[in-house]
Amino acid sequence: MTDSIESARAPEPVGPYPHARRAGPFLFLSGVGPRKRGSKEIPGVTLDAGGRVASYDFEAQCRSTLDNIAAILAEAGATFDDVVDVSVYLTNMAGDFATMNRIYAEYFTGMRPARTTVEVTRLPTPIAVDMKMVAYVSR
Repeated sequence: MTDSIESARAPEPVGPYPHARRAGPFLFLSGVGPRKRGSKEIPGVTLDAGGRVASYDFEAQCRSTLDNIAAILAEAGATFDDVVDVSVYLTNMAGDFATMNRIYAEYFTGMRPARTTVEVTRLPTPIAVDMKMVAYVSR
């Protein structure tokens, strides 16, 4: 059995995909960033007149991303404790990796999932972090 999961509290996907997809006991979350639902607001991002990133507060982006993920997990009846695998995409590994690790540890306080973190040149919107997760929800 498969179900699409959409959360009214998480930002709308930027493409033709759901927030998450359930396949049996597995929940596959699409990539999630820090955007706010119903707006173009990106917490921690200041754009210049040309729409380019003038400055960013990575901690605000990271927390917003994980809060968005929490909303999607909750919609599916899951929590961070159910997550078994995480992929993290950063646009500035050297500058943001340590901050991401610190904040990540605040959200993953129980059994910690496997994780891969990679640096990418850019993401689909002017953000510095995007996370994709797989959860195992047997209840």
